[in-house]
Amino acid sequence: DLTDQPLIRAARTGLTTVSIICDYKLSLRNTAIDSPEFNQAKSQAHSRSAKKLLALCWRNRGTYVKVGQHLGAMDYLLPGEYTKVLKVLHSKAPQSSLEEIHGVLKKDLNIESVDDVFSEFCKTPIGTASLAQVHKAKLKSDGSTVAVKVQHPKVQDLADKDMDMMDGAVRLVKKVFPEFDLMWLAEETRTNLPLELDFLVEARNCTKAAKNLKCFDWVKLPRLYWDYCTHRVMVMEFLEGGQVNDSDYLCKNNIDFRHVSRLLGKMFSEMIFVHGFVHCDPHPGNIMVRWRQNQQEDSKFKKLASYLGICKPKLEVVLLDHGLYRELSKTFRYHYASLWQSIITFDMAGLETHARACGSGDMFPLLATIVTGRSWQVVGRDGIKNVDFTREEDDEIRDGAGQFLPHISTVLGNVPSEMLLVLKTNDHLRGLDVSLSVLRGHASGFVDMSKCCLRALRELKHERID
Repeated sequence: DLTDQPLIRAARTGLTTVSIICDYKLSLRNTAIDSPEFNQAKSQAHSRSAKKLLALCWRNRGTYVKVGQHLGAMDYLLPGEYTKVLKVLHSKAPQSSLEEIHGVLKKDLNIESVDDVFSEFCKTPIGTASLAQVHKAKLKSDGSTVAVKVQHPKVQDLADKDMDMMDGAVRLVKKVFPEFDLMWLAEETRTNLPLELDFLVEARNCTKAAKNLKCFDWVKLPRLYWDYCTHRVMVMEFLEGGQVNDSDYLCKNNIDFRHVSRLLGKMFSEMIFVHGFVHCDPHPGNIMVRWRQNQQEDSKFKKLASYLGICKPKLEVVLLDHGLYRELSKTFRYHYASLWQSIITFDMAGLETHARACGSGDMFPLLATIVTGRSWQVVGRDGIKNVDFTREEDDEIRDGAGQFLPHISTVLGNVPSEMLLVLKTNDHLRGLDVSLSVLRGHASGFVDMSKCCLRALRELKHERID
C-alpha cells in the first residue's frame, strides 16, 4: 500500500502544507486587513484549507487522524471553519482490513487462527478510531461476549516518522506565519503517542480509573480479560449503550440532556481535582449512556419493587478508551483548583495569582477565557455563574480567537504540559454540551465543580505545595 510508504506520506504532508500556505498568501494579497473583503477571503481560505487538512488526515491515517481530532476540538484557538470540518474525525476514521486485524491477533496472541480463541468474531468493526478498531466477539473459553480492540497494524511503525513530518510542517507554517505557533501541540503529541500505542498502559489506566470512580455507582468501565491483553490487543467486556451525542437515542430513551451533562461534569471534576488522574480524550465516541436496571437481580424484593415502579432504573455513563490519561501533580492541582474556585466565587485577585502560577504571565485574563470557554467580559466583570452563555458571546470568543491567536499560542506554549491535556478534556466536554444543546456554564455544574475543588483543596493544603 503506497499510503504506508514514508516517502509518499512525507510528500503528501509537504504538498498539503505548501498548498495551504500559498492559498492564504495569494487569497489575502492586496487586500486591506480591516476590509470586509479581507474577512470574506480569509474565511474562504479557512474552508478550503480545512478540507485539505481533513483529506491529509484521512489518507495518511493513524497519527494524523489523532492530531486532526485534537484540532477539531480546539474551538478557542482555531477558526470555526477548521473545527467544524475536522470534528468529523471524532466519529469516522479509516478502517483496517479484516485480514490485517487477524494478522495482528495471531501474532500478538500467539495463535494459528482467530478461531482458537473466539467462537464468533464479527467481520465488521463496531467502532474505528485513529489508532485502532473494535470488533464484537465471543470467547471460546466461557462464551462471554467481548469487545476486541486491535491496533491498526502499521501505525506503530510509522508513528516516529509521522511525528517528524508533522514537526516539519508546523515549523514551516511558523516560519511563514510567526503568529501561528503549534509547536506545543506537536511536542505534546510526541510525548503522549507512545503511551497511547501501548494497550497494556491503557488496561492499567482503566483499572486505576475504575477504582478512583467507584464512589459513583452510575459510572461503568469495561472489565478486562487480562489473558488476552497485549501491547496491541485488548479484550474487554462488551458494553451496550448509545453514543453520548446521539440525540435520537437520548430522546427515544427519555434521557435528559442536562442530566447527562451534569453527570459528566461530576465525573471529570472528580478525576481532575480529587484524584489528579484524568481521562484526556472524552470525545463522543468514547462515552456511552444507557439505563441501568438494578443489579441485585437475585433479590425478589428488588424485582418486585422494580415491577411496581418503586425502584426505577438509573442512568449509567459508560467510559471507554483509556489510552490517554494524565497524572496531575499536587502543585498543579492546587493552583488549578484554586483558579477555578476563584473564577466561580468571582475572586479576581485569586484568579490572577493562580493563573500566573499556571504560567499565564500578564495574560491571565486570556488563560481564564481559555479555561472557562467564556469571554473575559463575563469572567472578569459579570461572573460566570450570573450570566448564561449566549450566541453573541460565542461569536465574540470565535472572533477573538483569530485576533488574539499569537497571544493564545504564547500562553499555551508557557503553561505546564498537564494544563494542555486538561484543556483538551475541557474542549471535548464543552463540545458535548454544544451537541446536546446544553447551556455552557449551567449553575448546577458550577456547584458540583466547586464541591470537588473544595474537597481537593482541603486535602492539598495539608500537604506541602511547592
